[in-house]
Amino acid sequence: MSKENICIIYGGKSAEHEVSIFTAQNVLNAIDKSKYMVDIIFITNDGEWKKKENITDEIKDIETLKLNDVEEGAISELLLKSSEGKKYDAVFPLLHGPNGEDGTIQGLFEVLDIPYVGNGVLSASSSMDKLVMKQLFAHRGLPQLPYVSFLRSEYEKYQDNIIKLVHDKLEFPVFVKPANLGSSVGISKCTNEDELKAGIIEAFQFDRKLVIEQGIDAREIEVAVLGNDYPETTWPGEVVKDVQFYDYKSKYKDGKVELSIPADLDEDTKMTLRNMAVEAFKATDCSGLLRADFFVTEDQQIFINETNAMPGFTAYSMYPSLWENMGLSYQDLITRLIELAKARYEDKQQNKYKID
Repeated sequence: MSKENICIIYGGKSAEHEVSIFTAQNVLNAIDKSKYMVDIIFITNDGEWKKKENITDEIKDIETLKLNDVEEGAISELLLKSSEGKKYDAVFPLLHGPNGEDGTIQGLFEVLDIPYVGNGVLSASSSMDKLVMKQLFAHRGLPQLPYVSFLRSEYEKYQDNIIKLVHDKLEFPVFVKPANLGSSVGISKCTNEDELKAGIIEAFQFDRKLVIEQGIDAREIEVAVLGNDYPETTWPGEVVKDVQFYDYKSKYKDGKVELSIPADLDEDTKMTLRNMAVEAFKATDCSGLLRADFFVTEDQQIFINETNAMPGFTAYSMYPSLWENMGLSYQDLITRLIELAKARYEDKQQNKYKID
């Protein structure tokens, strides 16, 4: 039986560039190479695309994945033919942040007519933009904490009015977030007005639009979703922090975060979280995968925080760990996502593109 041709894409023009490379190492070492012929495409921080074919060896050092000895190539040529000269059965983008999980590269795959793992253009872009995401959650009736949002140009012109708006609608502590970024990059927990202003300046380095959310004393609970039209969910897991704020450094560098799987919750709360995760998946018309993040208070109130259309995907990240707890191994999860990508592509082929 011949192998299927898969291309893994990683790196990217994003503040989450290094996270993406680390994820690629994990996936490349886990993917079933008896089933797949694997090529890789590395996107540099400057936006150059570099390709290496037929990866068979274990990746021990992520520096080897930066493909410093490979020349830049034309994007369409790199994507349209595998190492065997065939069309890819699927591409697997392991890209985080802008230009990766925001619908832009998904649009490229659509134009080139290539099956790809994960969410489509609409679901990726709406899951990436925290404001649009919140508006869709509200339409679906999902409970959320209060928030305000504004543009960089608005803040430059109406700073005093916006600070007053935050004081009127929210109470300290608040969280200041770039609207279109993940992995806790550019996020600040603010307990007073000086910290608020500093947090706004910090967040505007990464995006032109911010969301400021009400802080809450609650547990951080996450549910993994997998599927296309009929998604499945895991039992919830909990992020247990050894720090006040689960930021980029504590996530990826300090190891000050533990995952408690399954979370210690009563059965009714766990089922409510699973049902709400499916509602969030449908709210943004997702396919493939999604991680839904919630707050659960001491008196069992539940608020949806956000969803992540390309969640952390190392072997030890919450999303694969939640599925491991359900009996689905990391390698089998990768295979399942590729199968879902092909199924969605085949479903789209039923659409008519010409009028008789």
